[in-house]
Amino acid sequence: MVLAGEFPPSTGADWRAAVDRVLAGKGAGLSPEELDERFERRLVTRTYDGIAVQPLYTALDAPADTSISGGPGFWPYVRGTTVLGGVRYGWDVRQPVELDRVAAGAGAEPAVAHLERGASSLLIRACIPGATAGVATEVDLLDAALNGVYLDLVTVALDPDLGRVGAESMLALWARRQLDASAARGVLGLDPIGTAASRAISLEEADVRPATALAVTCADRYPQVRSVVVDALRYHEAGAADAEEVACATATGVGYLRLLTEAGLDVSAAFGQLEFRLAATADQFSTLAKLRAARRLWARVAEVLGVPRAGAQRQHAITSRAMLTRYDPWVNLLRNTVACFAAGVGGADAVTVEPHDLLVDPARPSELGHRMARNTQLLLIGESHLARVLDPGGGSWYIEWLTDAIAQQAWAWFCQIEAAGGMVAALESRLVQDRIAETWERRARNLARRVDTVVGVSDFPNPEDRIPLVTAGPAVAETPIGGLPRRRYAEAFEALRARMDDYQRTTGTRRTVLLLQLGSAADYTARATYAKSLFETAGARTVRYDVDRSGPADELRTAVAESAASLACLCSSDPIYADHAVDVLRALAASGLARTYVATRPGELGDALLAAGADELVYAGCDVLDTLGRALNTVGVP
Repeated sequence: MVLAGEFPPSTGADWRAAVDRVLAGKGAGLSPEELDERFERRLVTRTYDGIAVQPLYTALDAPADTSISGGPGFWPYVRGTTVLGGVRYGWDVRQPVELDRVAAGAGAEPAVAHLERGASSLLIRACIPGATAGVATEVDLLDAALNGVYLDLVTVALDPDLGRVGAESMLALWARRQLDASAARGVLGLDPIGTAASRAISLEEADVRPATALAVTCADRYPQVRSVVVDALRYHEAGAADAEEVACATATGVGYLRLLTEAGLDVSAAFGQLEFRLAATADQFSTLAKLRAARRLWARVAEVLGVPRAGAQRQHAITSRAMLTRYDPWVNLLRNTVACFAAGVGGADAVTVEPHDLLVDPARPSELGHRMARNTQLLLIGESHLARVLDPGGGSWYIEWLTDAIAQQAWAWFCQIEAAGGMVAALESRLVQDRIAETWERRARNLARRVDTVVGVSDFPNPEDRIPLVTAGPAVAETPIGGLPRRRYAEAFEALRARMDDYQRTTGTRRTVLLLQLGSAADYTARATYAKSLFETAGARTVRYDVDRSGPADELRTAVAESAASLACLCSSDPIYADHAVDVLRALAASGLARTYVATRPGELGDALLAAGADELVYAGCDVLDTLGRALNTVGVP
């Protein structure tokens, strides 16, 4: 039975003709070039890697060479590194344990509780990401953190920030527990190249030699242990786009292959010592394609080095801290769920979901946060059965195309890094940092103009949300000058909101914006809603007031006084503005307002309103951060 058999066949040209009719609207007679410009502007999305994402994909868009994806468990491992993937048990649910909490008296309960409640492996780190290192790793502390954990059954992965001391402590703990070397399971987390980049220091032989020696030891004695982690989250949090993150990960991995083979390991054994950490974001298709593309590049490296079967990349995906927000943290649950979904179906071997309230109080993420992070994975595996389908994105025209596009962009950037002398040389010359910084500047401009939105912070803020004042806990880590910064998409908006919160704690009140609604609801609703969201983004209180177009000026002054507003914004349609806005602005001139806004775009009407007394125009696409920052300065919010 052909489901579409009763319908005439449609082609891509038919679809495009129908789209052009909609894009043309009343502008009949537009040239093909003008229609192409509208199509590009309205329907094509460009990623930060410069990839143009089309609104529709067909079989014609799939890569011509279908062998570039292979099959599950076969080179180039795009469709997964094993034949069965996670079909039997799901992916590895890897949950974090912070040593500073153990040192403070929390004991080993977090580790045991995670395992008893569904986690399958553990990620040991010194403290919450973004805070200064809380403790120095010692074997006694590690032993306390893993008390009650059967180390021959549970994989223990160490965060790269624990460094050589953490790796040596793990080896000492296995020896203390009298664990047979062949039964030990873990990832020692050594990443001297990444650590040097984050700390803005040169990679010294003294840093490399202990790491390579431990890698040789693991290759000789610990068959289920990987020693080195390529931590690409460093580049993601600094602002790298997807293809840039994959390229940096691949280049760093090649750098480690050189170091390990120079230390005496053969090429296949060197491949077996590496695990890759990649970021999972709320952009599900990009995350899914990024993981597939990363496996393809690593398989290509293995092929070039003559060991294609060694090129099955071991991936540990961690939900992006850059996408998380401190305000309205409940939205983080949705972000984490989408990111976890994408990582799981994208073929990550292990997934870590950060608590949704990670940033509310960095010293003490709640038990609910840890529970929700863990259960997000368990629900996706156990109830949604996501792991029971091998590479569900395989064969999708869009996903296969996007995987190929990211892989091509990443390989080109990887080749540039190699031409510059490899990852270490590219970091020392700041080739990598400068390119990532340029990408971040483009992203920051889009965030400031709300082209890229952060729900709950830059868009649709919750005005009742209050973040507790943190009086104790680890300090926020400062990025060394020249090091890789740790950035978040919402941080600039949250800084504005924090200024208003501090002002309220000091004065007992929040600054108020009076939204003056002119005309009927059909005239003002859209712009009043926009203005309300805009000013509440900075934590301001908003009050709506329906303006009587024929009312006397003293009524407006009374409304301003009763609302205690220091700022006001006119909200209506352009025809209403043309007839009545000038009179309203004149009436407001003597009301004592610090600043008056009009919700409309620049142009002939906007310029006339500015000349009539408006201080500023607000509109979709304006620089919201700049506008709100100057507004807070104007009304005395430090």
